Amino acid sequence: MSLQLPRIALGLWRSREWNYSTTQLADLVKQSLDLGIDTFDHADIYGDYECEALFGNVLKENSSLRNRMRIVTKCGIKLISRNRPNHTVKSYDTGKKHIIDSANTSLKNFNTDYIDLLLIHRPDPFMNADESAEAFNELRKSGKVLHFGVSNFLPHQFTLLQTRLDFPLATNQIEISILNLEHFDNGNINFLQEKRIVPMVWSPFAGGRLFWENNERANRVRNVLHEIANAHQVDIDAVAAAWLFVHPVNFSVVLGTGKLERIKSAMKGLEIKLSREEWFKILAASRGHEMP
Repeated sequence: MSLQLPRIALGLWRSREWNYSTTQLADLVKQSLDLGIDTFDHADIYGDYECEALFGNVLKENSSLRNRMRIVTKCGIKLISRNRPNHTVKSYDTGKKHIIDSANTSLKNFNTDYIDLLLIHRPDPFMNADESAEAFNELRKSGKVLHFGVSNFLPHQFTLLQTRLDFPLATNQIEISILNLEHFDNGNINFLQEKRIVPMVWSPFAGGRLFWENNERANRVRNVLHEIANAHQVDIDAVAAAWLFVHPVNFSVVLGTGKLERIKSAMKGLEIKLSREEWFKILAASRGHEMP
């Protein structure tokens, strides 16, 4: 059974920084679910390896919420951390043992018996694709993980892993925003559309730089966003989100905010039908020149 990715997911990578109590985090989760956001994006390393457990505390106290949501998490990066004292150098590990151990740790952190979607967090230059596939197959057969994908992979890296699997990878989570056009230029968007794979998008507002960065490019983009936002009677974050939502590859956008009003504002982007001309006007503002 294929995984139907949502148009919007909530990213929890900053959840330790929010300093929310378990009750406050539970309220955000419940309110997000009530808005129709049922997918929550994590990684084992977020918050110095602590964010998964913070979310797991919510599920421990509100176990019925698990049936209303889908959990995405990532593995494969090993950080130097007080929470991982055996790590002596930042490295990547996509070996079978590490993937399985990471998945089991995430299950324990989340207080759940399955993960909906597990991603390899970064391309590993030492990856043994056969080993990584063995880990995926074992986790899939055990029912501990339902679907698998990757993050930050290029087309040839995605294809390498896919050739070792007899089931399709569900997604590639990549960084895209009006200020980050890398994957429009490296062939990734075309590749994913060719394969009919929905990309997940992280940092859709360039880590907030889209709203506050003071340089020629960011100011130029904001001017255009304000112009279009005024025409549609919305805020500029809705237009920035709409710029992603209208693209035919059907991006699944991960919002990294803990503020409900910011979530609601971005969700208005689903209601905005930018014209092709508006889309290209925003693109031209980012590139600094009209299309060739």
